[in-house]
Amino acid sequence: MEKRVAVKRGRGGSPSVGTSADIRVFIADDHPIVREGLRRILESRPGIRVVGEAATMDEIFERLHDAEPDVLLLDLSMPGPGFLETLRRLREEAVRVLVVSMYQEGQFGVRAMKAGAAGYLTKEQSSDELFEAIRRVHAGRKYLSERLAERLEGEASEGEGRLHEQLSEREFQVMQMLGEGMTIGGISHRLSLSPKTVSTYRTRILRKLGLRTTADIVRYAVENDLAP
Repeated sequence: MEKRVAVKRGRGGSPSVGTSADIRVFIADDHPIVREGLRRILESRPGIRVVGEAATMDEIFERLHDAEPDVLLLDLSMPGPGFLETLRRLREEAVRVLVVSMYQEGQFGVRAMKAGAAGYLTKEQSSDELFEAIRRVHAGRKYLSERLAERLEGEASEGEGRLHEQLSEREFQVMQMLGEGMTIGGISHRLSLSPKTVSTYRTRILRKLGLRTTADIVRYAVENDLAP
């Protein structure tokens, strides 16, 4: 069977050729230099085609359907509703998400995988590992280190893990934002929740973590590297 040939625009607008066998990759990162670096790396080898980019979480959904990617590379700390909410929304899309983060997997890996990511890779890892991760995720498999696999397995054991791992996804998200120094009003606006609802989440977080004040939450988030 003859492969479908597609024309794409490379750097400078010059056309380049891809085929239907290419893995279509979308890059989501708020730093232009990171997106440019990832694009250069990915386009240096055959079989992978970059079909779109986004600098915010909202831009992902504005551009995703036109790009029709197979794999989306997602940075965790982009502007927008937060990575947990974004991963939840991406579950409904026909795209597999590979997180590429500056944060070590012990900090956010478990949360990302439980929220729907297909793999977790740190920006310290090599380009060879990036290609392997993309291919594995595209093939329908998970990409995670042995350490992260062990942490995920440990989640099945009741009572295992640190205190913040007892938080729900939304509670964890609110804790992160409080850890960044955001106000109840600011969190309310970003998450499209009422201030009363955000305050309720704050109360639950304090109870589950055994803390008393918002300042305690900020300190806990900083000490555990939980505020992106």
